[in-house]
Amino acid sequence: MPIKMDRQNLPALDSDERNSLLKDDVSEDSEQAESKYLQIKNWIKSQEIQELNSNSSNSLFQNNDPSSIYRACAVPKPPNTAKPRHRKLERAFSLDEKPWRRRFRTSRESLTDPLENGSSSGSLQEAEGSSRHCASLHSKGPTMDSDLATHNRVSAVVPPLSQMKCTQPLPQLELNVSSRALRTANRIDSDYMDYKHSTHQRFIRQSSSLSDTRLNSNMVCHHCSVESMKSTYSLLTPIRSKDVRSRSFMEGSLLASGALLGADELDRYFPERKVGIFIATWNMQGKKELPENLDDFLLPPDDDFAQDMYVIGVQEGSPDRREWEIRLQETLGPHYVMLQSAAHGVLYLSIFIRRDLIWFCSEVEIASVTTRMVSQIKTKGALAMAFTFFGTSFLFITSHFTSGEGKVCERLLDYKKIIEGLPLPRNIPDTNPYRSNSSDVTSRFDEAFWFGDFNFRLNKDRGGVNSILQHKMEKDMSRLLQYDQLLMEMKDGSIFKGFEEAEIQFLPTYKFDIGCDAYDSTTKQRTPSYTDRVLYKSRNRGDIKVNKYSSCSVVKTSDHRPVFASFEVRIRPGRDNIPLAAGLFDRELYLLGIKRRMTKELQKRQAAKTQKSSSVCTIS
Repeated sequence: MPIKMDRQNLPALDSDERNSLLKDDVSEDSEQAESKYLQIKNWIKSQEIQELNSNSSNSLFQNNDPSSIYRACAVPKPPNTAKPRHRKLERAFSLDEKPWRRRFRTSRESLTDPLENGSSSGSLQEAEGSSRHCASLHSKGPTMDSDLATHNRVSAVVPPLSQMKCTQPLPQLELNVSSRALRTANRIDSDYMDYKHSTHQRFIRQSSSLSDTRLNSNMVCHHCSVESMKSTYSLLTPIRSKDVRSRSFMEGSLLASGALLGADELDRYFPERKVGIFIATWNMQGKKELPENLDDFLLPPDDDFAQDMYVIGVQEGSPDRREWEIRLQETLGPHYVMLQSAAHGVLYLSIFIRRDLIWFCSEVEIASVTTRMVSQIKTKGALAMAFTFFGTSFLFITSHFTSGEGKVCERLLDYKKIIEGLPLPRNIPDTNPYRSNSSDVTSRFDEAFWFGDFNFRLNKDRGGVNSILQHKMEKDMSRLLQYDQLLMEMKDGSIFKGFEEAEIQFLPTYKFDIGCDAYDSTTKQRTPSYTDRVLYKSRNRGDIKVNKYSSCSVVKTSDHRPVFASFEVRIRPGRDNIPLAAGLFDRELYLLGIKRRMTKELQKRQAAKTQKSSSVCTIS
């Protein structure tokens, strides 16, 4: 039952305490609220003293210390009523404390967990209570010293949560511009703010370059870039003005930092110093009709990435050579340009390279040799191209040897005539003249690739080959290759000295009926053979690694199946003493190929749109 007390019944207070309380009264309403509060407080104290006096064994009562008695009491007290605020502070309170209380009230309702102690909701409640108590202290002044002591004791019972610390060091933030997040946004999410403690060091912009498919791991960065990845630099390598002043672009050594073909420039584009090369050979049988799609030939579906360089050799090529080159450019797309193309009769050779690598090539030198002098049409012979890429010299030869199952000696003579008759290199300096041989063109280059229709057959009759082919050999062609003429001659050292060939795991590529997978069904019944081959040779053993060696069974417009191989070739830095091509390429062919791609894409879209509209039937 509540007790009604008036001002006359209040117990006597000390003069100092009464003056301090009355000093803050600014209105009659505030006096009434304060008097009620003091009445309740003193009444509770008197009740506690009376209850404790009944226990004479308590030593605290003998000291007659009211403060000690109050501290020893375990009787809970009602919550403190906030003292009326000064009217001058009313606006500040409304702008600050009320929204703060609403925010924590909402957090408390959503975070309170009655089954968990020491949770974050408990700390929020404690913070709210502490804020209210501090507000009352500011409004009441020294009269609330006892309440402050009580608050300190309560805070000691429930200690505040300490700052959480990681037991293990944070992983280093990956400052990789190839990261999808850093390439699509210019800032790091706020969740990564903790990484700034481990990335205080200042990162320096290093020499790097970004091509279409390879991104270097270094980038422009500052010690505060973990908070914002804003940069005014591009992803190109910076060029210092003093380097532009002193750099000689046509001179330099292998390790000079200013050399255009030196080690620094090489490491920018090829950190592992390896270039990917795709080499293909195909006897087109002189057909004018070209395949509708060359994607499976130049871009095999099981390859994840395209190569840096494409070299395509053709024997008995199509009469419309320009159309063939346009089709190649159309298939490879705008990322590649044709560095050089040449023809020797019906022998065609084309070299495509990625467009950002054309600045590091020398001029391409071309040479050819005819092995059949009687024929007016140059169908047999060899066509070669040579150039230097950085500090590595390359030689590519495509050839067509004498045909016939028993004409092995004629083919050996063709080989000897070619290696002695190709006058390469002319103006390109030899990278290692001490290992060159004047009678062998392949010895004058670091890396040599020889591919074409060599016309070497299998020394077995048609019936015996057919019986072997009937077995499911899968990729083991050893039963057929033991009769291969080329492997026999290479083993004896009579041809292709120093050359190697990857393991053959595909069926013979000659001779098929046009448009099908059946071997020769005519009256001649030619024996299936491995006439189309790709061989390689290197001055330094281990510089060339074969990634794939196969044939394309999809292209069936000729009696030969195309054969291709992809290589990984180690390259070295070079000197700036070579006749640079200076970015020269066939611009007209490039534009024609891109236009052809765009036209076909528009036709496909229009056909799809027409088919979609025609499939809808309306009834009026």
